[in-house]
Amino acid sequence: MQPALKSLMYSTVPVALAFLCLHGAFTINAHAQFAPAPKVGGTSSFDTAQGPSGIDAATTRHRLTPLAAVPEDFSTLKLAPGFLLSMEVYDTPEYSLELRIDSGGNVAIPQIGKVHIGDLTLVEASSKIASSLRDGKILNNPDVNLNVEEYAGRQVTVLGEVRMPGRVEMLAPKHLDDVIAMAGGETEFAGKVIEIRHEAGAEPRSDVIRYSRNTDNHILSDTVVRPGDTVTVKRAGLVYVLGGVTRPGGYLMQEDGDLDVTQALALAYGTTMPAAVGSMRLIRKKDDGMVEEMPIPYRDIMKGKIAPMHLQAEDVIYVPISKTKVILAAGLVNTAVAAAVIYR
Repeated sequence: MQPALKSLMYSTVPVALAFLCLHGAFTINAHAQFAPAPKVGGTSSFDTAQGPSGIDAATTRHRLTPLAAVPEDFSTLKLAPGFLLSMEVYDTPEYSLELRIDSGGNVAIPQIGKVHIGDLTLVEASSKIASSLRDGKILNNPDVNLNVEEYAGRQVTVLGEVRMPGRVEMLAPKHLDDVIAMAGGETEFAGKVIEIRHEAGAEPRSDVIRYSRNTDNHILSDTVVRPGDTVTVKRAGLVYVLGGVTRPGGYLMQEDGDLDVTQALALAYGTTMPAAVGSMRLIRKKDDGMVEEMPIPYRDIMKGKIAPMHLQAEDVIYVPISKTKVILAAGLVNTAVAAAVIYR
């Protein structure tokens, strides 16, 4: 080989090697730029590139379950019409179903028919469906799992003297004090009587709850309200103080709902100077619609000889005006005016 040819060959080899290195780096960079980005979201997939034969590799998909808040009363939840359930039976994919509870509290299961699960918990309903599959000789020892996909809207109506009257969502029974708290609590005009009207059924009925704010009783926490009930917080009763008082009008029987004569007169800022306290009367409407009048021994009450009379809702305390005191008061005023004129 001639020296010139050798020199040319040795000088072109490094150039070719450098070209091949640059081509490989460009190819790797191009693949990195145009490769598909990983998918992010509810469903993630892990895909591989196509092989030389053009056949896609196996793709594995994993569904991410969204987080959801569990209802506060889920532990005591009873299944009701309208609920949508998902059922899974271990090692039996053909029984992975969605079941809607019908108006009769039943679900339809293939090869079995209707199974009544209304008013049962999830655990009780799972056991009953498993027993039905076993008794029907469909499966020997089925392992049934139920989950709630949709809840049926069940509500309690809260009316009367609460701060936010309306309907309250409730899936399971709650205590009466919790239901009132969900409606914003009582107003300042609430009385001591609460009526609970139960959902219409074979025998619709109502319960009347009487409680006292001044005594430590647990009747509100011991009373249970169920979905579909209507709770009405009654307004406190009114008593009326009329006649010779400083501020006549109607007054609520607040706090414990008990009010006596002296307390009612105190709410009216007491009697005026021309009041005939010896002729004070209590007017009360009886159950038959008739009205009775009772004298109020106000002087004896003030002296502590007898206890004050207790009032009922819609009672009227009437304090007459003494004509003699009015005339004397007018005479005193005229005398004072005449003296002022003479002095002037």
